[in-house]
Amino acid sequence: MRVEPPTFEHHRQPLGIGEPAPRLSWIVTTGVPDWRQAAYEIELSDQTRTGRVDSHESVLVPWPGEPLRSRERRGARVRLHGHDGTSTGWSPWAWVETGLLDTADWRAGAAAPPRQLLGDPDGPAPLLRRDFGLRAPVASARLYVTAHGLYEVEINGIPVGDDVLAPGWTSYDHRLRYRTHDVTELLDEGPNTIAAMLAGGWYRGRIGFGGGKTALYGDRTALIAQLEITYTDGTTDTVGTDRNWRCRPGPITAASLYDGECFDARLLPQGWSRPGFDDSGWLPAETFSHEPAKLVAPSGPPVRRSETLAPADVLIGPAGQTILDFGQNISGRLRIRVQGPAGHTVSLRHAEVLEDGALCTRPLRRAAAHDTYTLRGDSTHEEWEPRFTIHGFRYAQIDDWPGYLDPADVQAVVCHTDMRRTGHFSCSDPLLNRLHDNVVWSMRGNFVDVPTDCPQRDERLGWTGDIQVFAPAAAFLYDCTGMLGSWLQDLSAEQAQHGTVPLYVPWVDLAPFARLEPMAAWGDAAVVVPWTLYQRTGDLGLLRRQYPSMTAWVDQIAGLAGESLLWDTGEQLGDWLDPAAPADRPAETRTDPSLVATAYLARSAWLVAQTAGLLGDAYAHRRYDELAERVRAAFDSAYVSPEGKVSSDSQTAYALALTFGLIDGEGRRAHAGRRLVELVREGGHRIGTGFVGTPLICDALTETGAIDDAYRLLLQTECPSWLYAVTKDATTIWERWDSLLPDGRVNPGEMTSFNHYALGAVADWMHRTVAGLAPAEPGYRRLLVRPRPGGGLTHARASHLTPYGPAEVSWALTGGDLAVNVLVPPNTTATVHLPADPDHPINAGPGRHVFRCRLPAHA
Repeated sequence: MRVEPPTFEHHRQPLGIGEPAPRLSWIVTTGVPDWRQAAYEIELSDQTRTGRVDSHESVLVPWPGEPLRSRERRGARVRLHGHDGTSTGWSPWAWVETGLLDTADWRAGAAAPPRQLLGDPDGPAPLLRRDFGLRAPVASARLYVTAHGLYEVEINGIPVGDDVLAPGWTSYDHRLRYRTHDVTELLDEGPNTIAAMLAGGWYRGRIGFGGGKTALYGDRTALIAQLEITYTDGTTDTVGTDRNWRCRPGPITAASLYDGECFDARLLPQGWSRPGFDDSGWLPAETFSHEPAKLVAPSGPPVRRSETLAPADVLIGPAGQTILDFGQNISGRLRIRVQGPAGHTVSLRHAEVLEDGALCTRPLRRAAAHDTYTLRGDSTHEEWEPRFTIHGFRYAQIDDWPGYLDPADVQAVVCHTDMRRTGHFSCSDPLLNRLHDNVVWSMRGNFVDVPTDCPQRDERLGWTGDIQVFAPAAAFLYDCTGMLGSWLQDLSAEQAQHGTVPLYVPWVDLAPFARLEPMAAWGDAAVVVPWTLYQRTGDLGLLRRQYPSMTAWVDQIAGLAGESLLWDTGEQLGDWLDPAAPADRPAETRTDPSLVATAYLARSAWLVAQTAGLLGDAYAHRRYDELAERVRAAFDSAYVSPEGKVSSDSQTAYALALTFGLIDGEGRRAHAGRRLVELVREGGHRIGTGFVGTPLICDALTETGAIDDAYRLLLQTECPSWLYAVTKDATTIWERWDSLLPDGRVNPGEMTSFNHYALGAVADWMHRTVAGLAPAEPGYRRLLVRPRPGGGLTHARASHLTPYGPAEVSWALTGGDLAVNVLVPPNTTATVHLPADPDHPINAGPGRHVFRCRLPAHA
């Protein structure tokens, strides 16, 4: 047996964390069957020892020592004792280091390029630099850095870190993340240089649809950097952003998240970020104070380059254009290697799909997605990749390439938040496997610091409704708790400021196109997302932190419902993008928006009641539980007939009523279930749900006993269906069921993204029901293993890295014989329901198990 090094909070790289008392988690690897932890010991590097603690807890265990101070580094290791009397050795040491925890720790000002260097909000990216010397050998050095805008930093000509689009996007008026970098090895004896490029990004550049907004958070960019150097003799120096920094225009003449980047290599001063460069002609930086209280350490990983793709094909457009097909729709940018004369400009255009053999750029709306590179023109190949932009694309049109274009000289660089992959799924149907791959790629393309709706057009906003429905699938596929936890803090801050949960977070006022009005299923992200993360991680602390936001949302919408408890006032998005909605009216759905809103009020009130109970708030637990029950009764009375028919008579209406438990009486629920099945069959097993109903429809059919109909719905290939897009060569999830029409034309609607994860929420049902792996207790402390074979599948598998270690369920069907293989992590248990006898579960302890049964003939 061995214990992996402990982890701290949800950090994978715990340098510069913001928690002074980080909770510890650990995973034990053992071949001992049914091994369970009975006790643990924790030792810290400062000699703190817990001694033996009789506890089975191994996830987010409280910090056992004195709180860490700013800049403090401390190690931790653990040793475990099993119920069987065995003990592990000590784990390897794991080290954690805090960032700057006190506002007084910040001494650096904000260094801003003079206004004459800035230009338009999406204009030039100025250069900043400062020389400094070292007076003794260096023991360690840390750079604490952020910006008003986007930045990239170098020390002595070497990039610091591998972040992309740093510092990311938070609600800058409330929170601005900084990063901590260990730069000890980048410093040299004698003279040194620290340098940076700055661009407007989300801070100053254009954001949003309908023309968007610029200078949303401020009208000038600035760098905030504090380099702290500790010498071997124990003395220290600090180099911060101040008036000693020098500025000048750089080679980036335009940098826009939407429109792209223009880079003129002739304008890059050679050696500008190294010592010895003459910057006497540069302008002095202007400095101003900033608010250190807004500076926060990150709780999750940054955006990074995760993969590069070579062109899968070279196509010739109808006008002779050279178009590269990378075979996969991504979020990222191109990297080129080119040689040619000085001043020659190469043009790179991006799009998700082709129409009539050419790039279809109409879905981009006002995003140009156009990068240009002007060559320096020496005799060597020049390599370039944009720094301050990102595009959603599969196809790239390369214009004005000097000489022969070797496809190997162009790569697509995939960029997204650097989350650890935790979940996998596969089965015997290749179309379902491709569908699942598309879900994964859409998550990668849209988890770019915030959970966005799409990565390509003039939008890319953190829509609350999208992540509300997708959170269960997301939390299975990737360890996204740190990232989403940060986003939820922004949600709370925006909610407190504006009095409601905005449609998207961070909020951008794009009136009249989007207004600050409470919207059911969108604002409910305040409740559903933290609850989902708690269910998947067991992090009660996150739930406690978000509790005021959760209660504030439910209190607000309960007030809107009034005495009737029916939320039937105000505008609603309802079952957005119902497949029957006209292309230009996506909110025109078959399901009454008031029904949707009232259903979500009941659901969120119940979730808040459960949260209050977990947190020990007995009064609130009773109050919200009673509210949920009263709203359920009001829904039942208003929207369900005496025999059990739900008004609107739509797939989404029944899915909501059944999965949210809103119909009283077993007979009436059975009637509603039968009517749902009738609707699905009458529709030829084509999907009839939009954003709200799609995550629920297969569960509603399953709970009704119509598992065969759920499979037929999932496996349908005619439009509208999940697999229709797969048959049209989709490599991500579409925004609309028919983003590409059956005749091959692009949907004429203004909102036609080919990379939206919301409709991919069905992946959660695939994990839980097709493969049969789900949490039965928060954090997977107990697994629920309940595979439901069907649809002609002969095998399926799901695996997930739980907080306790790897879990897996796989099954294979031979004739009528079903074999189910289960891996239960140490220190957990599983409840196994086999199709042959689902009402008599089997309890399984840690280890590998094989269960066999004869599949019932009707299954």
